[in-house]
Amino acid sequence: MHASLLAFGLPSGAEWIIILVIALLIFGPKLPSIMRGLGGSMREFKNGMSGEVPPAPPTAGTPPR
Repeated sequence: MHASLLAFGLPSGAEWIIILVIALLIFGPKLPSIMRGLGGSMREFKNGMSGEVPPAPPTAGTPPR
């Protein structure tokens, strides 16, 4: 193998675990809100691609049916 491939190759299994642990330490408290936003974005994208119009969310003044 070339020396440049060894220095700049993709991370292996153990390196990915270290990267994930560091990411969890940094983004741990924010992770639920990040995932909620990502899920909402994916849902909105799917609805946009299929042409469906989602129902309007209830307003704060009206009780749910």
